[in-house]
Amino acid sequence: MNEKFYSLPEEKQQAMLQAAYRVFSRYSYKKSPMREIAEAAGISKPLLFHYFRNKRELYLFLWDRCAAATISVMDAFHCYEDVPFFTQMERGMQAKISIMRKEPDMAGFAIRAYYEEDPAIRPAIQESLRRYLSGKAKMPVFRLKPEEFRPGLDLQMMYKQMYWAADAYSREMVRRGPIDPDRLERGFTEMVAFWKQAYGRTEEESD
Repeated sequence: MNEKFYSLPEEKQQAMLQAAYRVFSRYSYKKSPMREIAEAAGISKPLLFHYFRNKRELYLFLWDRCAAATISVMDAFHCYEDVPFFTQMERGMQAKISIMRKEPDMAGFAIRAYYEEDPAIRPAIQESLRRYLSGKAKMPVFRLKPEEFRPGLDLQMMYKQMYWAADAYSREMVRRGPIDPDRLERGFTEMVAFWKQAYGRTEEESD
């Protein structure tokens, strides 16, 4: 726990956090200047380093806050309930889009951090992901039920193809710059509708 940071008034904490989210959401880890974060927060660069020893510490602090906030929102959207696969997928999409609309800089940071390749930070992000995924945030692959899909499908391969497609689409959105939540929602809605039609079990197949 960062006692120095949490000793600040809430208003100053939020100013620093929002400034950091904004800068990190726009640049790669390596190219994100601490000077710009300090200026956006209305403080000096030495004072920023008083609260966070270095860029890596600040980055991981933000990442942990994002992960906790995301799980909380996913809970609110009932994403971890035992519901049909495509329902779960749609709820997850709506939960993440809601975060993007409410906290665009935080969401932009979270997506960029997820795809960050810098060896100075990537191992720590991946380890954090493993911790969260081994806890409450289970991946949908563990909830594939054959009775929900067309007979004869290789469900593991189907899921991999969905994951690869969604991953490629998300990476493309990050590459283009600031993410447009409406555009992202339209793209994922179209993909889920296609997958549901292509792989979901019809009433005739259920009889």
